[in-house]
Amino acid sequence: MNTDPDDGWSLVVPLKPLARAKSRLAEATGALLRPRLALAFAQDTVAAALECARVRDVAVVTDDPVAAVALAALGARIVPDSPAAGLNAALAHGARTVRESRPDARVAALNADLPALRPGELARVLDAAGKFPRTFLPDAAEIGTTFLSAGPGVELAPAFGGASRRRHLSSGAVEIRLAGVDSVRRDVDTGEDLAAALALGVGPRTAAHGCRTAG
Repeated sequence: MNTDPDDGWSLVVPLKPLARAKSRLAEATGALLRPRLALAFAQDTVAAALECARVRDVAVVTDDPVAAVALAALGARIVPDSPAAGLNAALAHGARTVRESRPDARVAALNADLPALRPGELARVLDAAGKFPRTFLPDAAEIGTTFLSAGPGVELAPAFGGASRRRHLSSGAVEIRLAGVDSVRRDVDTGEDLAAALALGVGPRTAAHGCRTAG
């Protein structure tokens, strides 16, 4: 984690209450395991992000008390989801909260369901993002978005959900096209996504649960 107060990215990670998170996974994992996996995904995502040399800090926007305790223990800052108006409102709120103390912060939104995230691959994405005022990275399906950045003085203007790749491109954000950053693009919504993440190699918390679902 970058500790230079004048450098580094602040990442904003949104997380639904675990009781409602990753609903599409229930068919593959069962109702009991689904919220545990949602938390494990977030823990592995945040832990990897905090290990990235380009990252100064991580703010998790959530109202889930269990997730808040677990992610704060990893070193994340917990921001209550006071807008309570969905994903994009939570991300905008998180970015504003970061910039209350660091007005010129470089801010990036990062999905909470990237259990295979590699710090080195995230660093490459952040290096590419730093060359433009605003950028995004499409998900593995080339439909959604897993990462959206805003440089100093630039609004994040998130438009996540569904076909967000098209919306972010239309909004003027530069699409990052890098090979070898699969872990930053591999979000997990379905059993097939989880199998693909496991094939990449997930973090220890997801592995503790995910290996059971693969069998």
